[in-house]
Amino acid sequence: MTKPTVAITMGDPAGIGPEVVLRTLAEESIRENVRPLVIGDRAVLEHISGLMGLEPLPEESVINVSELDPHSIKPGHPSAVCGRAMIEYVEEAVRGCLEGRFHAMVTAPINKLSARLAGFSFPGHTEFIAHLTHTTDYAMMFATDTLKVTLVTIHTPLGSVPELLREDDIYRVIRLSDETLRTYFGIDTPRIAVCGLNPHAGEGGLFGSEEQRVIKPAIERARKDGIDATGPWPADTLFWRAQRGEFHCCVCMYHDQALIPVKLTSFETAVNVTIGLPIIRTSVDHGTAYEIAWKGVAGHENMVKAVELAGRMATVRLNHG
Repeated sequence: MTKPTVAITMGDPAGIGPEVVLRTLAEESIRENVRPLVIGDRAVLEHISGLMGLEPLPEESVINVSELDPHSIKPGHPSAVCGRAMIEYVEEAVRGCLEGRFHAMVTAPINKLSARLAGFSFPGHTEFIAHLTHTTDYAMMFATDTLKVTLVTIHTPLGSVPELLREDDIYRVIRLSDETLRTYFGIDTPRIAVCGLNPHAGEGGLFGSEEQRVIKPAIERARKDGIDATGPWPADTLFWRAQRGEFHCCVCMYHDQALIPVKLTSFETAVNVTIGLPIIRTSVDHGTAYEIAWKGVAGHENMVKAVELAGRMATVRLNHG
């Protein structure tokens, strides 16, 4: 069987992206299962591999997009030059996925200030990739070996969450979760658990009405469409149940409800997956870590997991047409 081609964007040249990409591609297990292609800057990669005593990447493993002078880059410092480069890496990876040259893409972290200095107007990677793929219906999933969570609201103040919860949005994330698990994880009948918002999932209305007003109707709507969605379940026990295999995915109402159990159990290995896109995109669950950039101490386990997951998702999709 042909190994899927996975494009890996180098991320911010002044951050830890180049290092974690180099260390990841040095892992034998990566090349056994995927054909990795780094979208980035050959000169920067060669410079950093020399600094850290790493094997340089084979020429055929790098698609050179930018022409940076490594000696002019200040590690750990934002710049418009690096910002422009990191945007171009993402554009090339998305273009290649849409054209069928790559089966999936994995993104190393970008620095939002550098991106802004280069004229980037999007909040982050996810919104930019959605724009490039003309996607309006997408959501964020975090995946570990034992837990998958998707988010209804993301980066919003906690006090605003109740008023932002709408039946349509909750239903949309349930549907996207179901479609993703079927298409990319090979699960024929995904079991999706939906979190309540309030303590004890509202305790029948004693501790809040959102469960009855908006969450339960969304679940019932999904069930009418043949989706095995249940809840709303109390969050204080749901993730324990999911980790034991009772559910394939938990739909969560707000950021920390989803991310606390994920980072508690899998801080260094959780993978960010953008669901709803016409392409496969996974990402590391960490930032540019400017304080340790180019120092040879960055961990790469998260990138390994992101590449492995992208490869598995691509393989499932290829096998199922």
